[in-house]
Amino acid sequence: MMVRLRTVIRTWLPLLIMGAAACDNTPPPVGMERGAELFQTCAPCHGDAAAGDSEIAAPAIGGLPQWYVEEQLRGFQAGFRGKHARDLPGLRMRPMALTLNAGDREGDIESVAEYVASLSATFPVSTLHGNAGAGADSYVLCATCHGADGLGNPALHAPPIVQLDDWYLLTQLQNFKSGVRGARDGDTWGLTMRVNSLVLDDQAMEDVIAYVQSLR
Repeated sequence: MMVRLRTVIRTWLPLLIMGAAACDNTPPPVGMERGAELFQTCAPCHGDAAAGDSEIAAPAIGGLPQWYVEEQLRGFQAGFRGKHARDLPGLRMRPMALTLNAGDREGDIESVAEYVASLSATFPVSTLHGNAGAGADSYVLCATCHGADGLGNPALHAPPIVQLDDWYLLTQLQNFKSGVRGARDGDTWGLTMRVNSLVLDDQAMEDVIAYVQSLR
């Protein structure tokens, strides 16, 4: 009887261990490995290289600073972004952001942001037809936060806008101006952008974006 029991144990115990490992949902440790795993849910929209897809309003995000990606994901979670009825891309993005750090998982946001930041930065081609010369004057105000070179300033929560799609920049300026973004309580930096956007009409927006792209 004992011999038979030992045989059963030797036969089935390895299989039980393998089954338990297969069912183990423990995430990889915080960092690049987990970030790469999490990014698999981002890639269908943003692309494997995070170069974006304008046809579905998914911007290029590869190579953006880790702090900025983290801040935007937390902004979606907090409802600063992706809760307005006119923000269709944001409405698609917010549920994805809410899956991060869900339950007792900590470090998801930091991990996927670290992975995105590690990817090569892309500088998407221009799609608008603004006047860079005319936009130079308007950019003086932008430069106080985003820098004369458009490379941003983490202390002022200002991203490197030279890396962003021009169509995305235009959409976000219009969103700030209309109150789709920057109008919710607690969104301090969004409110700053909203105030600055109010002085720009659509043509001025395209012009200042053309100037931003000339800084590349």
